[in-house]
Amino acid sequence: MASILVAEDERDIRDLINFTLTFAGHQVTTAANGEEAVQQAQRVLPDLIMMDVRMPKMTGYEACRVMKTLDSLKDTPVVFLSAKGQDEEIQAGIDVGGYAYIQKPFSPDDLARRINDILRQAGVAQ
Repeated sequence: MASILVAEDERDIRDLINFTLTFAGHQVTTAANGEEAVQQAQRVLPDLIMMDVRMPKMTGYEACRVMKTLDSLKDTPVVFLSAKGQDEEIQAGIDVGGYAYIQKPFSPDDLARRINDILRQAGVAQ
C-alpha cells in the first residue's frame, strides 16, 4: 500500500480518484488546489503525488516546482493529470520535475493499473 496525495480542484474527479485508489489498497490524502497540495505534501510525505495541471491558487506545475525545492519532497514522483495532452504540456510537466502524465478522461481500472505501474517503476514499495 502506497501513500498518495491527490490534488484536484474538481470535487467529483477528486472523489473518483480517491475512491479508485483507496479501493486499490492505497492510502489517499486529498487537496483542492496547488497551495493546499504543497502544505499537505509536507505534512504527510506521500510516496506519490498526483496533481491536476490547472488548479486555483497555484497550478500543478507551480506546486511541483515548489515541492522539488524541498529536501523532504524532491525525490517524490509527481504525476500530472490534465484534459490536454499536447506534447508541449507534457514537456512542461517533465521540465518542472514531473515523473509521468495521465490524460483525462480515464477509466478507474486504467487509472489504478497505471498508478501501480508508476509506483513499481519509481521503486515505491506497495
